[in-house]
Amino acid sequence: MILNIGRQLGSGGREIAQRVARNLNMKFLDKELILLAAKESGIATEMFERADECTQKTGGFWGFHLPWMSSLPCSEGLTNDTLFQIQSEVIKKEAELHDCIFVGRCADYILRERKDCLNVFVSAHEDDRIIRLQSALNIPEEEARQLIERTDKQRAAYYNFYTNKTWGEAASYDLCINSSVLGIENACHLIEKCIECLK
Repeated sequence: MILNIGRQLGSGGREIAQRVARNLNMKFLDKELILLAAKESGIATEMFERADECTQKTGGFWGFHLPWMSSLPCSEGLTNDTLFQIQSEVIKKEAELHDCIFVGRCADYILRERKDCLNVFVSAHEDDRIIRLQSALNIPEEEARQLIERTDKQRAAYYNFYTNKTWGEAASYDLCINSSVLGIENACHLIEKCIECLK
């Protein structure tokens, strides 16, 4: 079983994913995907971090080439598209090996051919998102607000670019949850119940 969670920054989506992973003994993969992709490809972790859920160009290493990358476009220079394809292969591989929870990174689209996926989007009221970020990062309210706006734009641009769907729009997912309404614990229970019904 695969659970793919998209989320607004500060919505608690990552926490929900972590709790469900613990409760159902599933493998949790968020930033961990960057480490796996770097390990599998031999490419520096920093390159994946720079391109993480962002459509901006990372720049290229001219002449950079790995034998197994010959089928990838732009193998002459390392681009975000190449990094996306590498990460996509890691996501597919992990999904074959484990019951996984993927956070972000277009995993719902990458695994769209699988029948054992539940695709969820987690949102929250802006005030709750700001409070959560202020608490987690110890930053002023206005800085939290700007970070939310900037990150949501980046995630939307990344998702929309690679999937031809709309980030955060209900039609793009199987289940949309507002954590401000349900709370973190109830959101976890709802997702776990859905997974149980789909097994």
